[in-house]
Amino acid sequence: MMRLAFVLAAVLAIAGAMGAPGGLWLHYLTKPLATAILLVAVAGQGGIYARAIAVGLGFGLAGDIALMLPGDYFLLGLCCFFLNHCAYLVALTRDCRLAARPLIFAGFALIAVVMVAALWPGLPEGMRPPVIAYAVVLSGMAAQALSRAQVLGSAPARLAGIGGVLFVFSDAVLAWDQFRADVPLAPVWILGSYYAAQWCFAASALRRR
Repeated sequence: MMRLAFVLAAVLAIAGAMGAPGGLWLHYLTKPLATAILLVAVAGQGGIYARAIAVGLGFGLAGDIALMLPGDYFLLGLCCFFLNHCAYLVALTRDCRLAARPLIFAGFALIAVVMVAALWPGLPEGMRPPVIAYAVVLSGMAAQALSRAQVLGSAPARLAGIGGVLFVFSDAVLAWDQFRADVPLAPVWILGSYYAAQWCFAASALRRR
């Protein structure tokens, strides 16, 4: 039931963003609802890993709201998701040391550099430091998720690893659409991969027992 409710809310959020009838209010209602459903499911789990994932989902929910509000709240949303990734890093380092696979970290560091360099001409000067900081924590979280998946080799760890990669994809498309050029069907790519990422992290917490 929880999975069906989440998928329905996520699909309606994307449809609302794409201009479906009543799209604005549909989007306002269902975009945070999808993340809230995951948060409620994970919040009832025990253990440090699940609690850290729940905290991350809470910051993600705040970021969802900030990014959909009328007005320029992009920086606020960026800060919320920065904390989202920090919480996930806490979870991902509970049973696997940070940077256990240095080559994976080197690869994601290169991805972060390329992303920031590609965005740089379109970034307002005041946004450059927060975007750099965000790219560092995002790439670090994704690298740790994949490193942990290799070290542990369990299904929940692999789910979190997939979630990390999906988050990088979602944020890269969002940043390009925000600062460089319009991306065709942007809500489909951004929200589709974002919700899939959050689902992977939530599922990794729900399947640990």
